[in-house]
Amino acid sequence: MLKGIDPLLSPELLKLLAEMGHDDAVVLADANFTAMSLGAGKPVLRLPGIGMTRTMEAVASVLPLADDVAHPVAYMQVGGTEAGYRSALQRETLAVLARHGLRDGQAEAVERYAFYERVKRAYAIVVTGELEPWGNFLLRKGVLGHALRP
Repeated sequence: MLKGIDPLLSPELLKLLAEMGHDDAVVLADANFTAMSLGAGKPVLRLPGIGMTRTMEAVASVLPLADDVAHPVAYMQVGGTEAGYRSALQRETLAVLARHGLRDGQAEAVERYAFYERVKRAYAIVVTGELEPWGNFLLRKGVLGHALRP
């Protein structure tokens, strides 16, 4: 246990997030996600029984989001819905990210199969215990601090 670190962040998850470099992506996936096939060759961690908003709160507490791209956050668009639709879970999870600095317009909905293609390029996948379908998010890591200047 560490002071000031969310207890949900296990040593394995902290190590994974710390190993990621600038612009690497981590997928936070629901319990139904096809993580083992899409994540072949990359780290896949599991947080059984932990919902998406709780997982996002823990991860967002330590992971800086990229600020040099238009959309550092992507989420899987609910199939069969109109553009702009967000499920209750997606709205709640994006609200968590907003409390950690995500600005309006920085999250984009991505069609299911296009989302899968992005997952293939991600650094790692964290499978949560979230049971609501379409509850999948991709976060691109940013940087901390500024370049040192003389």
